[in-house]
Amino acid sequence: MWKEENNTLYKKFEFKNFSEAFAFMTRVAIEAEKMDHHPRWTNVYNKVEVWLNTHDAGDVVTDKDHKLAVQIDKLLK
Repeated sequence: MWKEENNTLYKKFEFKNFSEAFAFMTRVAIEAEKMDHHPRWTNVYNKVEVWLNTHDAGDVVTDKDHKLAVQIDKLLK
């Protein structure tokens, strides 16, 4: 579940291994590029953390962030 905190939407994902985590990040990158909306994220081995906010709107959560969050969640199904 995404959490809204500190002017971001945040979610942590955990995968079986690094390859699955990296494949997920690749799929997210493709969706983000289509939307011209790019996340801040980190990856350590099988964990990916994602923070979304809209820089053009003053680094706050906007509809763009919620839409990207929905797209990211769809990639897991």
